[in-house]
Amino acid sequence: MIYFVEDDPSIRELVIYTLSSSGMEAKGFAAPSDFWSAMQDTAPELILLDIMLPEEDGLSILRKLRSDRRTADIPVMMLTARSSEYDKVVGLDAGADDYLPKPFGMMELIARVRALLRRTQKAAEAPERFCLGELVVLPEQHIAEVNGERITLTYKEFEMLLLLLRNRDLVLTREQFLDKVWGYSFGGESRTVDVHIRTLRQKLGSAGRYIRTIRGIGYKLEAAPDED
Repeated sequence: MIYFVEDDPSIRELVIYTLSSSGMEAKGFAAPSDFWSAMQDTAPELILLDIMLPEEDGLSILRKLRSDRRTADIPVMMLTARSSEYDKVVGLDAGADDYLPKPFGMMELIARVRALLRRTQKAAEAPERFCLGELVVLPEQHIAEVNGERITLTYKEFEMLLLLLRNRDLVLTREQFLDKVWGYSFGGESRTVDVHIRTLRQKLGSAGRYIRTIRGIGYKLEAAPDED
């Protein structure tokens, strides 16, 4: 089941019709109160969420979903006319899994919805676990441990660590970090990546040595020869 919160009836009906025609069960809500009532009965596989809504804006809804352990892992795609770079950053930082500005094509919407659902189903089938020397990371539980001790990381630091782990031994550019972790480009303002890498290394302690600097390019995660 897919839930779509949108107060514009023409957009809501078109999206629900398109999703249903593509073989996906979907239900639309004109007001956040109706959405929250439905959430009490059935949790959906995916939520499509407008930002500008009556009663409560979409970002507030998103933050509530992410703060509740029962709904924290439900993928959320923002569908909104607010398409500035700043609005995208705010939505992604608040926990959105994807962001599609209006007007959008129905084919692109369906492709993105299917991609999100595939990602969610894959994660449910095979929970990730990473081990490198004394470092252990459990993405689903948002846990990082070094020598058995829990390490407190910010959302961005944890996502950067996951990106390195999922691309172990590959060099990642600063631009790739900006695109994958922040969801957009700072237009050359890559120093923020260096700052986050520095604090990540410090928090990881002895395991920080696995993050190697590739001068002039970026960073990669690599074990020492005797630790591989």
